[in-house]
Amino acid sequence: MKLGTVLVTGGSSGLGLAVSAAVAQAGGRPVVLDRQPPPAASTDGGSNSGSNSGSNSGSDRGIDGSGSVGADHVLVDLADTAAAGRAVEDAAVRHGGLDAVVTAAGIDRCGALDEIAAADWELVVRVNLLATAAVVRAALPHLRRSNGRVVTVASTLGLRALPHATAYCASKFGVVGFTRALAAETAGEVGVTLLIPGGMRTAFFDDRPQQYRPGPDATLNRPRDVAAAVIFALAQPAGCELRELTVCPSTEPSWP
Repeated sequence: MKLGTVLVTGGSSGLGLAVSAAVAQAGGRPVVLDRQPPPAASTDGGSNSGSNSGSNSGSDRGIDGSGSVGADHVLVDLADTAAAGRAVEDAAVRHGGLDAVVTAAGIDRCGALDEIAAADWELVVRVNLLATAAVVRAALPHLRRSNGRVVTVASTLGLRALPHATAYCASKFGVVGFTRALAAETAGEVGVTLLIPGGMRTAFFDDRPQQYRPGPDATLNRPRDVAAAVIFALAQPAGCELRELTVCPSTEPSWP
């Protein structure tokens, strides 16, 4: 099955970058929404981990050896949901429609609830949850016309709660609920898959205090291996749905 034009949020780093590269390698056309343009080529330099996409609205640039990307892109701060919606429309007009959307952008701010600035806490929810909804909402008319697909990216921490992760868990639990409701709402019109990744070797934790980073012996997935699951979901024939996919290291501590 041809992948066509695939919009990838957070596609300049982490899992989003790996997905963009995998889409291109599979013959599709990736279009990146991010605050920074995607690199022309990647190296085996993913330096850290995360329990989600390992990407964000533009600042983390963990890369994992997925090859050249060279994707078209629209620069946008996904925390601005109105701007995110406009960027989707810009990309759709530029490419004559959309065939799929992968919402790989994600950030986190760790710490006790009463120690995190309210603005930082709310930023996590805006990027991880509200931007996901805004991008999908703007893309839906185009996806209905193309009988396209959506893959949202939650986290194992969208199923299991941990302390000092209230913003992240709230946002990712929200992505899980949003995606399940979206699948019911668009059944027969748009394919919807919920991706639940575990820890990955990306730059997701690079700017965190040591206590919130994975230990030196942590087993983490390569983003390109998780991206392969995304391609598998996107390549399903019409009418065949992969509703939920959990992809994590075999020793993932946050699963089950």
